[in-house]
Amino acid sequence: MKSSGSITTLEYYLRNDNILTLTVMKKNIHPKYFDKAKVECSCGARFEIGSTLENIKVEICSNCHPAYTGNKKLVDSAGRVDRFKARLAKSKKLQLDLDNKRKKLKAKKEPEDLANNKSQ
Repeated sequence: MKSSGSITTLEYYLRNDNILTLTVMKKNIHPKYFDKAKVECSCGARFEIGSTLENIKVEICSNCHPAYTGNKKLVDSAGRVDRFKARLAKSKKLQLDLDNKRKKLKAKKEPEDLANNKSQ
């Protein structure tokens, strides 16, 4: 009997030098296997597969993945696209505010410069 990891191999020597090899898995070391594990996708698709997890929730499946459907779809990973769009909008707003402040300061400075130039 040979044992390597989780598999035990039993070899039986038969007549005429034939060898019968029987491989047996060890008991109580493997996770429970669910033949009908339920998978739910964020697109609403539901199907069953075999897995060691009973319920699985996924963000993308073969029903909605662009490689399978041929449709272009933006796959948002952890809200990164939303965060990028928010940063971009904030940046544009700050730039606009800064431009407005510069214009006001420039407009305020011009009359002072004219007054200083007239007095000289």
